[in-house]
Amino acid sequence: MPGEFIGYLPEHDPLFPYLKNEIFSGMGCSCPAGIKVYKTNGSNEVYVYEDASNAQKVVGKFFYSQRMNDWDLAWKRLDREYKNLLEFRSYLDPFYHYVAKPLGRNDDLNRLLVVEYCYGEPLENIIMRSINENDEALLFGKLKALAYFLARVHNHSAAEKTADFEKVCQYFCTVVSQLESITSSGEREYLYSCCRQWHDEPFMWQDREVLVHGDATPANFFFGDDIHVISFDMERNRRTDRMFDTGRLAAELQHFFFRATGNKENAEKFIGHFFWEYACHFPDREKAFSAITQRAPFYIGMNLLRIARNDYLSIDYRRQLIEEAKKTLHKN
Repeated sequence: MPGEFIGYLPEHDPLFPYLKNEIFSGMGCSCPAGIKVYKTNGSNEVYVYEDASNAQKVVGKFFYSQRMNDWDLAWKRLDREYKNLLEFRSYLDPFYHYVAKPLGRNDDLNRLLVVEYCYGEPLENIIMRSINENDEALLFGKLKALAYFLARVHNHSAAEKTADFEKVCQYFCTVVSQLESITSSGEREYLYSCCRQWHDEPFMWQDREVLVHGDATPANFFFGDDIHVISFDMERNRRTDRMFDTGRLAAELQHFFFRATGNKENAEKFIGHFFWEYACHFPDREKAFSAITQRAPFYIGMNLLRIARNDYLSIDYRRQLIEEAKKTLHKN
């Protein structure tokens, strides 16, 4: 389902002629029965628009809203995601990989970006199906496909210069500061000290800078048949260590298994499989795997803390995530 149906777009709304004449017309649609509107579950102002006569759909993302009411900043975010989509798409394997194509942008309509509506099963559903149906092969297969997707983008976008781990540490500290309401000052200082220890490790500075998705969560990857992977939401693309994506996905796997089974260790075989399949896209698979697993604890710990920021989770569970993050980040 595209989201919650909230009604039909009024024809007197300036958005209606734009979608009808500039977006849907290019898809061979004339919208004779009107345009249906669905609100998605995301935190941003994102809607699905459907030609009611033939069910063709597009996604509209408004960068200017009550939550983001800075007109200039909204334009910068719109422009960034539009360009990110074009660049990210240029690195993909066209036979197996897909990123939603930008169909149009309208700076005057609340900084609107319109992209293709993509079909597929989200990774979050696949993880839960695998757990509930005890179908390990399902998740192993999709993680192999996702490893190829990410390795393809990372390797084809690699720069000569090394990734700036200092910026990652700054992000880590921002995440920790956002946990102030459920952590003590002593805990936060301990986490900062863990970060400083990782900061001083030479191996954290040795990988080349690559283009990353930047928000590599299970909600942002859909799967079709075989090894087909679809992704979208490129607003947070950046150039940094490849572990910014792979480590985030590993932490998400731990989180899903932790919530569903009460034991995050149940995710370890899937994480190891994901890293091993990712490493196969390098000349020396074992060396690549070793480098990935050496840096992984920092990125997994950081992302467990990132997930713990979500106040829709219970306080008890958020505290569990923080305790697991502390164990993961601890260096002997």
